[in-house]
Amino acid sequence: MAASGKAKEKEPVDIVHQNAIHVETIMKEQRSQKLYTKFSINPFKKLHVLTDKPMARKTHEETEEDPAFLKTIHGAHLEPTKKYTHPMTEAQEIGWIATPLIVSDRTDRRLNFPRQNSEITKYMDAAWRLKEQTQNLG
Repeated sequence: MAASGKAKEKEPVDIVHQNAIHVETIMKEQRSQKLYTKFSINPFKKLHVLTDKPMARKTHEETEEDPAFLKTIHGAHLEPTKKYTHPMTEAQEIGWIATPLIVSDRTDRRLNFPRQNSEITKYMDAAWRLKEQTQNLG
């Protein structure tokens, strides 16, 4: 295991050989694949029918509803904070706790800055409204 002074250079990629490898791989995949054209319902799985047949004489009040199925459907429509006790993904961590950290006080002048109009802004607001009215009339 004598180390040579030169590092072994990599040969350039031959596109023809790469293409031959891809063709051979695709041929192997196609040999093992089956194309299914007939589909049917799995007889071993319980089927939940939600709607009646169009010509059925049974009224809506007489139909039986599976409470476990309804609970599952309603549970699937809940927001994540009601479904899980903690976030399941990193994206759910953002906004998981939606309650504000402090109660907002609208009368506190340090944190609340309501819009205030000066004489110039009141004048420009009136001029802008007058301009809009004259444009709408003409």
